[in-house]
Amino acid sequence: MFEIENLYQDLIIDHSRSPRNFGKLLTANLEHEGYNPLCGDKVIIYLQQAEGKILEIKFEGCGCAISMASASLMTEILKGKNKQELVNLFALFHQLVTTGQTDNPDSMQKLIALAGVSEFPMRVKCATLAWHTALAAFNKINNP
Repeated sequence: MFEIENLYQDLIIDHSRSPRNFGKLLTANLEHEGYNPLCGDKVIIYLQQAEGKILEIKFEGCGCAISMASASLMTEILKGKNKQELVNLFALFHQLVTTGQTDNPDSMQKLIALAGVSEFPMRVKCATLAWHTALAAFNKINNP
């Protein structure tokens, strides 16, 4: 069990120190900024979408290791997804970080590494900040 926990910890550290899809997306047609006033985490999500699908996603921001790793992992899993898939994945992810379990672990892919957040309720907002922000960006399609 400790070996798996160490792998998960290594994955979180890797994604927080070298986040994937980090930077401004110049071709973005949707963006939104999220901020957690409790800890100071800040993230800007950039989406390039067409016909309701995420073609490209990037983020900028600063925050704790959990916040940055979650944003990085999220960008990897959301490419090619539509809004309903984003909503469904966010629901599963929220379940994961609040209970440590999920109804569909296969769909979580590497995000399963963040299951340990459930042991620290104050960190749930860190883990979900990028997700809330991505959903808010996507919601601008119908409400600019």
